[in-house]
Amino acid sequence: MNIFKKILIILGIPAAFLIRALRPLVVRRFGGLHYSRLGHFTANTEVYLCEKDAGLHGRRTLDIFYYPYRAKFCNYQLKKMWDRSIFISRFASLIDKSSRLLPGSQSHIIPWREAGDRDIHNLLTHTPVHLSFSEEEECLGREALLKLGIGRGEPFVCVAARDSVYLDTVFSNHSHNHWSYHDYRDCSIQNYLSAAKYLIEKGYYVIRMGASVKEPLKTKNPKIIDYAVNGSRTDFLDIYLGAKCEFFLSASFGITGVPLIFRRPIAYVNQIPLEGVWTWNKNYISIFKKLWWKKEQRFMTFKEIIDFGAGRFLFSQQYEQLGVDIIENTPEEIEALVVEMDERLHGTWVTTEEDEQFQEQFWSIFPKNNDWHGEISGRIGADFLRRNKELLGYKSCESFC
Repeated sequence: MNIFKKILIILGIPAAFLIRALRPLVVRRFGGLHYSRLGHFTANTEVYLCEKDAGLHGRRTLDIFYYPYRAKFCNYQLKKMWDRSIFISRFASLIDKSSRLLPGSQSHIIPWREAGDRDIHNLLTHTPVHLSFSEEEECLGREALLKLGIGRGEPFVCVAARDSVYLDTVFSNHSHNHWSYHDYRDCSIQNYLSAAKYLIEKGYYVIRMGASVKEPLKTKNPKIIDYAVNGSRTDFLDIYLGAKCEFFLSASFGITGVPLIFRRPIAYVNQIPLEGVWTWNKNYISIFKKLWWKKEQRFMTFKEIIDFGAGRFLFSQQYEQLGVDIIENTPEEIEALVVEMDERLHGTWVTTEEDEQFQEQFWSIFPKNNDWHGEISGRIGADFLRRNKELLGYKSCESFC
């Protein structure tokens, strides 16, 4: 820290004393926003605001946010929307640093939760969205959809597959620019194509999302729009499309924070780790990557994954040390999940007694009192459990029944 910054912090101490003097009336708290990564800038912020609305972080409080470090914003449209929705001050960082030099500073720090993107209190379905588009932005969004070939009122589904290109590109000069520890989350967009074709048959357009991606979609179907590579991608449309889609089909990574905060249904594919499954909305359905146990020459069951701690592995090296290969969802598994989501949203999905037994069996295996989850509302894809009964620990339907 240079001398000039130290002087500024010292000059901020009178303000820090003042906020303590005013504490009987209102507790002013300060905190930095996580703005360099889309998942944190969306979900962490929205979930915290929902918790605050519910009174979980005190009611006589005034939260003042700031941007704490020099980094590129992951999305400037999102910045614009947060700037007009919450109290953000360029001076809050100085006062926060000054306040932390004095006793009692903890009361004046915004209490961000670890894993704060997880709605452990199930508030997202019971609270209003904190962001909204202006009338001008709504017009801009409708015009953009027309340019993509999507008429007013025509439904579309957003799809996305995580790969390593985004982090390697955007953070290429970062001091921690070796991102291979995330590679276990990668998957191929090509495996989504049969699901996309099904959606087109049902009357949807399909928009492939992404800021930087490894490969284009291998299709010439005009209703499958490769927005990530066709030159039409903008920060604004990343947010607008995610907020307006019928549902979002994606692996779990930063971009799914957009439909999450706008309360859109999400079909999660290639979910990993197992215990990271998103559970707090009935309109979330998920299927998992499978772990091929090399020494046993078979897939690990859900219970084995949890018992070995692999349900919370967050680093590629951990899976390597366990001796497993990570297997992506097949095109058939992904398409089946999309069929279920579409039918559920249209009220035509018919569940069976066997399906409900499989759901019950899965959640009976799932750890209780899990700090990543609240009340379980989400579901596991029905067809995925039917195809992979052995992951529930049963060799056949007969032995299950």
